[in-house]
Order: sequence, then C-alpha cells, then structure tokens
Amino acid sequence: MIEKLNIIPIEEWFEGLSQPLLIAGPCSAESEEQVMATARGIAKIGKVKILRVGIWKPRSRPGTFEGAGDEALKWLRKVKEETGLLIAVEVATPLHVEKAVAAGIDILWVGARTTANPFSVEQIAQALNGVDIPVMVKNPVNPDLELWIGSLERLNRAGIKKLAAIHRGFYPYEKTRLRNIPKWEIAIDLKSKFPNLPILCDPSHIAGQAFLVPEIAQKALNLSLDGLMIEVHCNPSVALSDAKQQITPAQLETMLNELVFRSPSSVNNEFVDKLEQFRNKIDSIDQQMIDLLAQRMRIVEEIGEYKKKNNVSVFQIYRWENILKSRVDYGLRLDLNADYIKNLLQLVHNESIRKQADILNRKDNPSTK
Repeated sequence: MIEKLNIIPIEEWFEGLSQPLLIAGPCSAESEEQVMATARGIAKIGKVKILRVGIWKPRSRPGTFEGAGDEALKWLRKVKEETGLLIAVEVATPLHVEKAVAAGIDILWVGARTTANPFSVEQIAQALNGVDIPVMVKNPVNPDLELWIGSLERLNRAGIKKLAAIHRGFYPYEKTRLRNIPKWEIAIDLKSKFPNLPILCDPSHIAGQAFLVPEIAQKALNLSLDGLMIEVHCNPSVALSDAKQQITPAQLETMLNELVFRSPSSVNNEFVDKLEQFRNKIDSIDQQMIDLLAQRMRIVEEIGEYKKKNNVSVFQIYRWENILKSRVDYGLRLDLNADYIKNLLQLVHNESIRKQADILNRKDNPSTK
C-alpha cells in the first residue's frame, strides 16, 4: 500500500524559490578556488538559487577521487557568505548528515547508489528525525519505482516534509547514446502517484556528455518536471570526476536563455476549449481501442478452445514472427515508431498467450462434454 506523502511545496522551502527550480554546481568539490570560481559564475547568471556540490563521493573503484570531504564544508560556507546561494550536498551516511547540518548546509540529497539500499536510507532518515531541512532523493540505479517510493516514504515518516525526487536515469546494460536510460515513464508514474511531490531532472547524468545536456533538459521541461539539477564546473576539461558531462557557467547561461519553460496549463479560454475538443477525440478513440481489444481477446479464446480440441500447443513462432513483421511494417507506413508498435504488440501477445494457456491447462468436467 502506497502512503500519501506529506509534502511542503518548494516555494515554502526558502524565500525566493519558485518552480521550475534550478540547481547547478560541480560534480565534486576539488579545491576552494574551483568551488568559488564555479559558484561566482553561476551566481552571476542570476537565475540559479542553489549550488549543488558533491563533497563525499561514492565511487565504484577505490583510488578514484572521492571529493574533498569535510574540508569542503568551509569552502561552502564562504560561497554562501559571498554569493548568497543556497548550498546542497549529497549525504550517504548518518555522519554525513550530522556534519552537513552542523555546517549549515541548506539542502541534502540522497544519491542513486544510496537510494538502492533501504538500510542506508533508513539510517539517514533516523539521523534526520527532528531536523527541518529539505531532502531530495535520486532514483535508484536500476528502474525500480517501488524502491524509489520506499526511500521517499522512509524520509517522510521521519518528519521530512520538504521533500523532492530527482530523476537521473537508469544504468544501461548495453552501451547507448546516453549515459543513463531516461525511462521517462517511471518519473511520470511517480508523478501520477504523488501529484504534490516535486520531481526534478538531472540531465547531466542522463546525458553523460555536455553537448547533450540541453536536449535532455528541454525534454524534462516539456514533460512538466519541476526543475533541473545541472553539473557545472569552471573548467570541465580538468575536472576530477564526470568531466565529460559538466558544462561551464557560460554554457549554463546560454542554455537557460535558450530553454523553453512551458506552463503546465493555460487560462486562455480558446486554448482550453480547443484542448478539450482534442481530448474528447482521444477519449472516443481510446474507447474504440478497448472495444477492439476485447473483440480480439474473444477470438483468442475461441482459438484456444480450437487448439485444445485438436491437441495443438499454444505458441507458434512462425505466426508470431509474421504478426510482428507485418504489423510493424504497417505501422511504419503510418509514421508510427517501430519500438512503440513492438512493445504494444508484445503486451497484446503476452495476454493472448496467457489466455490460451489457461484454456489448455483447464481440466474440463466430463459432464459438460
């Protein structure tokens, strides 16, 4: 059973915050000079209110740069005093929480690796019990929505009401154009379950390459996500972590000026009326689709009965291959995406197989024959 999350809106976290929420900063704190130079560049833009910095970095392999650690907390205090930016850092242990809160850090976030471990999240939640601080939770490395929700619930139960999620994509098992697979449908599903939960996008980790960051950021905004968390470095070419996906403050300013920030709705009566007409058409088509699917399944059941009567197995590979090829070809002629057609057909086919298997497995009462 999914709990209802008790959420305080972003606008009430700190004075001056609004949606879409813009967060930017280096993957990791490397030196005081690097942190200060990046923060100054971001603050100068005037559109970003929160600096994100990784100071304790969970790395896959020992010996790689793991952030500047506790020393960086001093640098971040200086950033806050000079620029007025709010500061967000990643925490992975109760000790991180204790040190960050004591240092006056404004916002915490839980990373993807930590989200994947309920024990770690529970420990962080307990460390935050009674602390009034915003916490953002990145999705787990693998596409497990329940795990993501569970982390949010644990923190909310501990009293964290200033809560947000960060969509940073999911680890791909095969090499793709992007570093992480977006699987936008999971973020949309989370939003559907918790409409009051702010969901930000981390386009840097999805993209994996700096030149792709604007494309992913725009996609997130088009899907009505509530903000962006972008990796920005004063000199990405010498960054000690995630160098390829970080952009400069100047590139950030250009990107923010070029992004189209759309409203989730409109008060224009003409727009509302026209949109309602479109939606009525979709409602009608959806109903027809469901009617047709029901008709198809009735025929599937008849086929199942016929196969059982003639002692024929459920699945015939040649028939499935023919369906897949012919329907995809037809869909392509209608400008439909091939993967979309394949996925839709797979769902229908799986249900057809299940129905026919149930019929073949059924033991008929001899008295009914």
